[in-house]
Amino acid sequence: MRSQRSPAPDEGPAVEAPTEAASESISTVLVAMGANAGIAVAKGVAAVLSGSAAMAAETAHSVVDTVNEVLLLVALRRSDRPADRHRPFGYGTERFFWSFVAAVSIFVSGAVFAAVEGVKTLVSPGGEITSLALSYSVLGIAFVLEGISWVRATRQIRREATEHERTLRGHLRFTDDPTVKTVFYEDSAALIGLVLAFGGIWVHHATGSSVGDGVASLLIASLLTVAAFLLARTGKDLLVGTQADPRLVRAIADWLSRRPEVDELVDLLTERIGTDRVLVCARIDIVDGPTSAQVERQTVRMDRELREAFPDVVEVFLEVVPRSDPQLRQRVRDRYGESVSERLHEFAARDE
Repeated sequence: MRSQRSPAPDEGPAVEAPTEAASESISTVLVAMGANAGIAVAKGVAAVLSGSAAMAAETAHSVVDTVNEVLLLVALRRSDRPADRHRPFGYGTERFFWSFVAAVSIFVSGAVFAAVEGVKTLVSPGGEITSLALSYSVLGIAFVLEGISWVRATRQIRREATEHERTLRGHLRFTDDPTVKTVFYEDSAALIGLVLAFGGIWVHHATGSSVGDGVASLLIASLLTVAAFLLARTGKDLLVGTQADPRLVRAIADWLSRRPEVDELVDLLTERIGTDRVLVCARIDIVDGPTSAQVERQTVRMDRELREAFPDVVEVFLEVVPRSDPQLRQRVRDRYGESVSERLHEFAARDE
C-alpha cells in the first residue's frame, strides 16, 4: 500500500511497501547473491592454487553474477517508488534498465574475461594442473549451491507461468519481470559452466595438456555470451516499449466493446511501463444521445472500472472520437495491419 504521507520538501519520494510478488523476487535474488558470493571466493582460491583457466573463467562468472544480483536488488527497490512529477508514469522501467545493465555486464566482464583466459591458455600452454582434489571439491559444492538457487528461481517462474496460464518457455518469452528471469538464466548458465569447467580440468589432468582447459574456458565464454544476448534482447524490448500481453489486450478490447456507453472501439494502444504495470490508451465512439456532462461521467466511470477489472492496468486514457474518420482508420491499419484493424471492429459488430 502506498504511504499516505507526502514527502517533506527535502525528502525523496516515498517508497511503496513491496508487494508479495516483489518480496518473493527479492528473496530469490538474495538467495542467488549469497550463493554466488560464496562460490566466487571458493573458485578464486581454487583457480590460484590449480592454475586452471576454466576455473579462473568460472571465478569471473561468479563474481559477475554476484554484482548482477546487487544490480537487481537496486532495480527492485527503485522500481517500487510511486509516480512523481519527474516520472509521471512511475519508476517501473528502472527494473528494465538495471536488468539490461546486468546483461551487458555478463558479456563485458564474464564472457570477455573467460575468452581471454581461454586464448591465453591455448597460445601459451601451461604445465600439469595442481590441487585437483580442491578444484573438484569446489566445483561440487558450487554445483549444489547454484542448484539451490536455480530450483528457487525455477519454482517462482513455474508458479508465475501457471498464474498466467502459460508454458514455462512461453512465460520466459513474454514475462515483464526481468529480475527472476535474469537469475534463472544466470543460474542455468552457471550449472552448465560448472560441468564445462569440470570437463576441462579432467581432460587437462588426464592428458597432461592444457588445451582441454582452454577449450572449456572458451565454451564458458560462449555460454555467457548466449545468456547475455537473451537477457539483453528482453531488456531492449522492454525499454524500447512493447504492447501488453496479447491476451490482456484482447480482454480489454472485449471489455470496452461490451460497455453500453460504447458504440464502437476505434483504436486501442497498450504499453508495459513496469512489471505488472500497463498503460492503456483507447479511442472509442460513444453512443448517440448523451450530453457532454454525461460523456464525462461515463469516461470517468469506465476509467475506474477498467482498473478494477484488470489490476495490471495502472494508467488509462480514453478519447471520444467518431468511428467514421478515414484518417484515424488509416492510422490504425498502418499500425496493426488490415487483419488486426478489422478484428478491433469485430468486437463491436459481434454484439450488435
